[in-house]
Amino acid sequence: MAKQIEKLTANKVRRACRPGRLGDGGGLYLQITPSGNKSWIFRYGRQGREHFMGLGPLHTVSLVEARHAAQQARKYLFQNIDPLARKRQHRRRASIRPEHKRFKACAEEYIREHAAGWRNDKHRQQWENTMRDYVYPYLGAIDVRRVDTAEILHVLRPIWTAKTETATRVRERIQRVLDWATVHQYREGRNPARWKGHLEVLLPPPAKLKRVRHHAALPFQEIGEFMAALREQRGVAAHALEFAILTACRSGEILKATWMEIDLERGTWTLPAERTKAGRAHRVPLSTAALKVLAAQTGRSGKYVFPGGTEDGTLSSVAMTQVLKRAGVGGVTVHGFRSTFRDWVAEQTRYPSEWAEISLEHRVGSATEMAYFRSDLLEERRGLMEDWARWCAGDRPPSQDQGLPLMNGPTGNPPPNRSTPESTSVRDGDSMALDEPT
Repeated sequence: MAKQIEKLTANKVRRACRPGRLGDGGGLYLQITPSGNKSWIFRYGRQGREHFMGLGPLHTVSLVEARHAAQQARKYLFQNIDPLARKRQHRRRASIRPEHKRFKACAEEYIREHAAGWRNDKHRQQWENTMRDYVYPYLGAIDVRRVDTAEILHVLRPIWTAKTETATRVRERIQRVLDWATVHQYREGRNPARWKGHLEVLLPPPAKLKRVRHHAALPFQEIGEFMAALREQRGVAAHALEFAILTACRSGEILKATWMEIDLERGTWTLPAERTKAGRAHRVPLSTAALKVLAAQTGRSGKYVFPGGTEDGTLSSVAMTQVLKRAGVGGVTVHGFRSTFRDWVAEQTRYPSEWAEISLEHRVGSATEMAYFRSDLLEERRGLMEDWARWCAGDRPPSQDQGLPLMNGPTGNPPPNRSTPESTSVRDGDSMALDEPT
């Protein structure tokens, strides 16, 4: 048996020079290249495939050392362990940084490195808040290389059903932090927070759990009476709410509107990309009624259109909600007036749905269609917003009294034949998960 295993001698190994392989038995070979380089390889079969594992060059690894390495490889095979896979795993572990890195430290570094690319400070605050409230109590002090599936489930299961939207965001953020740690060589292996093919078999799909609550909206039939009551109120908050309704814009955009963004002469309000939810600039055609609101605000502040008493000089988000309560519609939200506007367009006008969606800052059409369709139809939408302002004032054309749809444009003429993307519009801002803040 010894001759079957140890066929080579030190002298034979030293004199060998012909390119090829010399077998020592048991899968060990001395490999000689055409250039004369000599090295040891271990040849073995596993799961019907042939494998070769390098054991090192002859000038570094002696015959005795090569035989010892081959013997160890055979032991692994006997234990049903792939020696080559084990060698690669050991090599990866050797590349991992030796210092311990806690998950919280990794998360904080990830936030610092990525915050500059986020749209606003609110995004960073959401990251910090979810980590502080849901993740750090469980994972914060743990060495990031020890975070496994059980630890992830310990974080997610208490909130997966009760706060599904928040839980999905928490999972995604944990996954990003662990990916960051792997790239920086603080951990190795597959990400235990990944959804596809992993957590999806352990947790119920979010789509089957998530309940969506729409912002409470005032029926468009009642907007005229409400606006009449609203205009009886005095103050910046009442003006801000009226402006929000007339422009169908989000409350956050209204509260931080500046005079530099508004062109009174052209009747246009241009929101910069960094202040919009979609991350792209948005132009708002201002109706005559909206311009009157701005005229009433002239001189109150040199920067903000609707100034308030907060530290940064803007109006508080609660102020408009208080106006709603004083008007007797406390169950309605400010954001809900966007739905009121959208319902009015759909049920009372002949305006193309795309015009309404663009007015709401929603994307229309597919990515390909959007690449070719770059107009925001500003002037076309100007007639739409004028009609909306007239409806809000209770000024309905004669055709409305006859139960006929409102003809587009303030002149009563049909809209021009303007091509728009022919696809289903995507409304991406008028609903919220039950556990998310308004």
